[in-house]
Amino acid sequence: MIANLLEVGRLAPGPSLRTWRLVLFLTAFAALSIPCYAQDSPPETPDAPPGPLVALDRARERVQTFFDQFSNVACTESVTQIVMGKNGKPAYRENSAYDYQFLATADGDAVKVSESRNTRNPSFRDPGRTLLITSGFASILLVVHPMYEGSYTFEPAGEESIQGVTLERIRFTPVAGTTSPAALRLRGKNYPLPLSGTLWIDPQNGVIARLEAQVDSSLSDLGLSGMRSEVRYTAHTFHGPEETVWIPESAVIDVETPHQHWRNLHRFTDYKRFNVDVHEEIGQNQ
Repeated sequence: MIANLLEVGRLAPGPSLRTWRLVLFLTAFAALSIPCYAQDSPPETPDAPPGPLVALDRARERVQTFFDQFSNVACTESVTQIVMGKNGKPAYRENSAYDYQFLATADGDAVKVSESRNTRNPSFRDPGRTLLITSGFASILLVVHPMYEGSYTFEPAGEESIQGVTLERIRFTPVAGTTSPAALRLRGKNYPLPLSGTLWIDPQNGVIARLEAQVDSSLSDLGLSGMRSEVRYTAHTFHGPEETVWIPESAVIDVETPHQHWRNLHRFTDYKRFNVDVHEEIGQNQ
């Protein structure tokens, strides 16, 4: 399990200036794997288009297949950190780039993930600015993984055409008292986040093209006024073996407190596979 980081250094001056740290944990950087032949396969019900719940079932199968079959990818991640002004326009921004690697394997009902993020192009750091730090937010797609099937309720929300493709919109809401793939760590304590939002799913093959999520319940007691994210996915074809994978193209994260508003923009490019050969010997003295 990896920690996808959302960290704020210090709040704006108030009655008392205090240090404040916010960490958001998500379990894995999720991608959606689809073998090439699946793109050409006829739908299961050729006489009628699949319904929204069938689309959801297909999306859940795709996500589970990806983790069950082992995945490893690398890419370039470009990040823009923005401090929003009171007029709703950017007041300050910094740009940086990273070499990002992700490795996921399934171990029974659990998913093991390792992640590395090495600075490629560091940005200028203004020590007088408080910035939001986010990493690996695309893993929020795990809300449809079978591990969390009992944690959410899903309801059809109509259709929407995007770039000529008709997608099913599915709304999800958290079930009280269940586990979540996201949690807030504040002052050394974890708080599960009750995420709700909308999925845009291709009903023919279960591809999730877009996901929006937010925290609807009040977080004012934790110093937050709101948290929202949007992740968009795109198809990328890898070779050897030939496989088309729907992976994150961009992510936008907004976090607000009573005094500040941050917006981080992530863009993922230059995807490639990398090979990992791990050999472990138990009980052998070195």
